[in-house]
Amino acid sequence: MKKAGKFIGRIFIGIVILALIAGAGGAFYFKSYLPNTVAPKSFPQIDGEITVSGLDGQVDIYRDQMGIPHVYASTPHDLFFAQGYVHAQDRFWQMDSWRHIGSGRLSEMFGSGQAETDAFLRTLGWKQTAETEWAQLDADSRAILEAYTEGVNAYLKDHSDTALSLEYAVLGLLSPDYEIEAWTPIHSLTWGKAMAWDLRGNMGEEIERAVLLKTLTPEQVAQLFPAYPEDHPVIVNNIGEGGVTANAGSEAALDYSQVPFENISENVALLDSFLGPWNDGIGSNSWAVSGELSETGMPLLANDPHLGIQMPSIWFQIGLHCVEKSAACPFEVAGFSFAGVPGVIIGHNADIAWGFTNVGPDVMDLYIERINPENPNQYDVNGTWVDFDTREEVIKMSDGTTQTITVRSTRHGPVISDQYGPLKDVGDPEDTEFVPFKDRVSSELPEQYAIALAWTALIPSTPFEAIWGFDRARNWEEFRKAASGFHVPAQNLIYADIEGNIGYQMPGDIPIRKKGDGTLPVPGWTDEYEWQGFLPFEELPYTLNPEEGYIVTANNQVHPRDYPYFISADWDYGFRANRIVEMITSAPGKIDIAYIQQMHGDSFDANAPVFVPLLQKVGVASEFTPALDTLKNWDYQDRADSTSAAVFNAFWRALLKNTFNDDMPEERYYPDGGSRWNEVMRHMAENPNDPFWDDKTTTDITETMEHMIKKSFPEGVAELQDIFGKDMSKWKWGDMHASTFRNSTLGESGVFLIEDLFNRGPFPTSGGEAIVNATGWSVKDGYETNWLPSMRMIVDLGELNNSVTVHTTGESGHAYHPHYADMAPMWAGIQYYPMWWNQDSIIGDAEGHLILKP
Repeated sequence: MKKAGKFIGRIFIGIVILALIAGAGGAFYFKSYLPNTVAPKSFPQIDGEITVSGLDGQVDIYRDQMGIPHVYASTPHDLFFAQGYVHAQDRFWQMDSWRHIGSGRLSEMFGSGQAETDAFLRTLGWKQTAETEWAQLDADSRAILEAYTEGVNAYLKDHSDTALSLEYAVLGLLSPDYEIEAWTPIHSLTWGKAMAWDLRGNMGEEIERAVLLKTLTPEQVAQLFPAYPEDHPVIVNNIGEGGVTANAGSEAALDYSQVPFENISENVALLDSFLGPWNDGIGSNSWAVSGELSETGMPLLANDPHLGIQMPSIWFQIGLHCVEKSAACPFEVAGFSFAGVPGVIIGHNADIAWGFTNVGPDVMDLYIERINPENPNQYDVNGTWVDFDTREEVIKMSDGTTQTITVRSTRHGPVISDQYGPLKDVGDPEDTEFVPFKDRVSSELPEQYAIALAWTALIPSTPFEAIWGFDRARNWEEFRKAASGFHVPAQNLIYADIEGNIGYQMPGDIPIRKKGDGTLPVPGWTDEYEWQGFLPFEELPYTLNPEEGYIVTANNQVHPRDYPYFISADWDYGFRANRIVEMITSAPGKIDIAYIQQMHGDSFDANAPVFVPLLQKVGVASEFTPALDTLKNWDYQDRADSTSAAVFNAFWRALLKNTFNDDMPEERYYPDGGSRWNEVMRHMAENPNDPFWDDKTTTDITETMEHMIKKSFPEGVAELQDIFGKDMSKWKWGDMHASTFRNSTLGESGVFLIEDLFNRGPFPTSGGEAIVNATGWSVKDGYETNWLPSMRMIVDLGELNNSVTVHTTGESGHAYHPHYADMAPMWAGIQYYPMWWNQDSIIGDAEGHLILKP
């Protein structure tokens, strides 16, 4: 399968580039003219005055030394107008590409190679959902979005093409007829759907379980998806009694042996490079410590959301201040926004601070729909044939041609299998290995069927109304009231305030299933597996001022062990949460900001204390002893400068491959690392004769754990020698695990002249999978960082002006701007800059003061 998400056809770009180089000055064009002459045209004005139509009054925008804008306005309208204006100044290419993702219109920018992706996005129907949400918003929310939209369009009125971003110079070669259109509120709302997809939960695990059941026993599949460990912490330890009926019964007893779920997996993978591939490590860390544990006597709140690596940063930091805070202008807030969306998503105001980690609830179910063999436009509902809901979608290409698709939906949601009727036959009809669909389907499944997706994000609701509520909340009660409107994606909301309180709230629409737990696809032709509503907000876990004096969330199990309702079976396995709790409870004294910075950078690898002693016990051949000796005095920290970490992770990668690849039905399901595989291996280490240790490709021996260890360590050493050579002093974990920040559109073109314009790195990187310093890598694909802490924030509720932060690349989205990548070395080094709050500090650190005048 072609790698999903390559926005530009590599062959076509190659032809364009070769033509330019063959002509006079091709290399000069890309290496000198674009960076030095064209790129600066898009750099924003940050000083002086600009007259802008549509403002109520004057707006002051101070840019600090990191390029962060701090906006001061007299009305909410002007505040969000100015936010739209500065977002467009710094990040319009990012906004433009994001809105094309959200609306399924990538082909208009990048050509017919994206038609398949657009078709899947149109099938999901994010734009239609957003349009319904817009119609349902209250007047205040509509006013925020309208003001923001006016600000974006005010900037677009006076800027176009390369004056907006360097990327449009390259896009002009590919799609010369592309025209930038005005911004609309729908463009902002569709990004909420994209983020819900990015944090979607367990659909991948649901498909994987079904596929593995083709070749493994239910007991083996259960071993590969273990229960949440008893010795790792949950977020909320105690909760009151509830009155909602829990999900009843077991999962559907279907035979999945012939169901081609791979077709769905391929559709899902189309979005991976736009929004990042799903991985169980993607989630985040957050924690709050009470004044009893802190040096200041007031709470400290920390947050680092983990998302796919990208360029520019997914976050745009900003301060929004009403000049005179009042009921009419209640906003005074600083933190992190999304370019394209008004408000501050994560941050603090004058009274409270908050952060997010992903809950990962099971809010996506796959329904197998029985199709009428005599009329493929109908499906079965309790024995009655019912027509599909259909709509036509016209996908426009960059060359003006179009492609029309028909989207079909059932009562559960859109059909996301490749086609609504009999799924594809396997092979070519002229081939002797051709397998008709009818011969591939189990008798326990319908002869003709489609697979539909039920997902809470396709029920109209927007998280942004809740966000705007957080922005103006003054206390715990107002924060919880706003949280009650946060439907999807469900987030662990960490909270602290200037009164000394710390709290936690889980929001979100969590389905109540009549039967089953969502871990496997279920029959759609019966009501047995229907959703019966959602858990009431008051029944969702929360806590205020727990007796421990701290709250930790790291995508681990939320609820107490005796919680009566089902939320998910696919939590992160709690290795990060366990380490964070350990560091809080073993702090050498009162906790301060410097100690939390150390916690953010902690790279303790929980696999190492399990398998290093086993390695040392088993032993290796003498030629590998020097490499094994590097582990003798290792502190199990995956630091960037560590040879020991390089040796251990190379061994770990080989061990997972050798242990499980022979048991998996296809490469897609080879182990890729992460907390689930840590937990599987932790259990298997206690059973050296576990059947999974045996290599199924050998017939003359039944391998044990000792065999796999002895095989894997030399393979890991050989890989390090291939990467670095035989000089072990050059084996550094940070170099093999480096972070390269790639522009998520043109930066993945496959053409070095274009990629060199927009990509930055590599930066040596510490940390790893299921580690507090959570920098992901792939056992299947290699050690390069592929997801990471997208920002790190520490808020001091005793003195907000002492708060510190950093995000991954830089505030600017403009290649070659001084703030394009100035944060990247700081991020890699676990360094921070001030998160200024007081106006005097902001002005004192300002590199620019722009005045917008009506």
